[in-house]
Amino acid sequence: MKLNLKTVKASEFKAKCLKLMDQVASSGQELIITKNQKPVAKLTPYRQRPKTLFGIDKGKIEITGDIVGPVEVDWKARAERGWDDLA
Repeated sequence: MKLNLKTVKASEFKAKCLKLMDQVASSGQELIITKNQKPVAKLTPYRQRPKTLFGIDKGKIEITGDIVGPVEVDWKARAERGWDDLA
């Protein structure tokens, strides 16, 4: 799959900088800036990232039961039945 990236000459970018920045921001597409037909820069839309991953799922997950207490498993009965019934 080939991406169709828009290119613009550096001289045109200099003349239309603010307009091109608005286009990139609204379209979400990158813009390659060339000088002598060679890519020299890439203008990309700004995407704000979360400050941290800690707490990113806050309010999305519900914990039920005791998650810090000891786990009570009847290991002997489990061994007699086999581990296949866990699935």
